[in-house]
Amino acid sequence: GKGGTGKTTIATSLAMLLYRAGEEVVYLDCDVEEPNGHIFLRPDILGREVVFMPVPVVDQDECISCRKCEEICQYNAIVCMGNKTLVFQELCHACGGCVLVCPEGAITETTREIGIVEDGHAGTLKFAHGKLKIGEALAPPLVRSVKKRALAEGITIMDAPPGTTCPVVETIKDANLVILVTEPTPFGLNDLKLAVDMAKQIGVKIAVLINRCDIGDNETVKYCKQKRIEVLAEIPNSREVAVAYSTGKLPIDAVPGYSDHLEPLVERLMGGKKCES
Repeated sequence: GKGGTGKTTIATSLAMLLYRAGEEVVYLDCDVEEPNGHIFLRPDILGREVVFMPVPVVDQDECISCRKCEEICQYNAIVCMGNKTLVFQELCHACGGCVLVCPEGAITETTREIGIVEDGHAGTLKFAHGKLKIGEALAPPLVRSVKKRALAEGITIMDAPPGTTCPVVETIKDANLVILVTEPTPFGLNDLKLAVDMAKQIGVKIAVLINRCDIGDNETVKYCKQKRIEVLAEIPNSREVAVAYSTGKLPIDAVPGYSDHLEPLVERLMGGKKCES
């Protein structure tokens, strides 16, 4: 959904509740431009990996200025000017097409740093997040690196960026279930519709969680019924949640009764086992 609906609040709370219920769980913060799940889970960071992406390099002595590399590049990252071929690495999407079409073998690849992935744990709750390098525009390669920490056995909670951009698509494209966190406002409903359309095009299973369900109208519920989208939970607005958030505390710890709204979902993710936390 839109920014500020409570995606990280829900994602971190779900991860912690599952962990306390005895599940093997990892929380992956895939919002690599603005990761903030660590503020609430407070993990011990144990590892750090620098992430690189391949970018082209042109040997001007071997280049015959045939322009085939320029023609195949959809992002204007490689441009032929006179007898010289210029590469704009910041625009490159690392598709490798220019290397493949060059008839002279004048284009090779080097690497460029795009960010880091840090991993660790909070107790035995596994944790990882990405931090995109300042000035970088391409988040998906870094999201893919974060997702490599997903569990083969257990539950992986991926906290996605807002909107319907490429990093969101990269985050959710192979998820078992996408929980769209929204709010009952015109802006929230507008972005929910966009997110639903995106998810359906990708072909992933979706459900909706309505946060601050009592601040607006019932148009969001009507929309979900019309589209036959399951509403997993409706959580009322609470100043206590906002206060907890502002101090980096999980609402499941700071706000009495908050976890009650999420426990049915936790039990569902656990395969029907009763949540004892």
